Amino acid sequence: MKKITVLYWVFTGLFAFFMFGSAIPDILIMPMAVEGFKGIGFPAHLVPFLGWAKALGVIAILVPGYPRIKEWAYAGLMYDVIGAIYSVAFVQPISTWAPMLIIPAVGLLSYLYYHKRQQGGSTG
Repeated sequence: MKKITVLYWVFTGLFAFFMFGSAIPDILIMPMAVEGFKGIGFPAHLVPFLGWAKALGVIAILVPGYPRIKEWAYAGLMYDVIGAIYSVAFVQPISTWAPMLIIPAVGLLSYLYYHKRQQGGSTG
């Protein structure tokens, strides 16, 4: 059980780091984030909305308890990152977006270990 808990926190910490790190420029409406959105054809007014949604999702997966909210948070964060990769893939070469595939892989591992912890009787 301890191994599962350690792996859960490693993958969840990495996923939270990636997602919160991408939320900060959006929340602050940094020019880099706005240009990135414009570069893939999205309107700039989505930048802060998605930033706050990502930040709230990260909080939800880190706070113990609230399994239904956690499920929705995992879904929203995965939709965000997969949608971003999909959108970037149409306007950038593969060398630009292929490394981004690590993020949903880490998110999936976090989610799988979350459920393994739940089955083992651990909370969070």
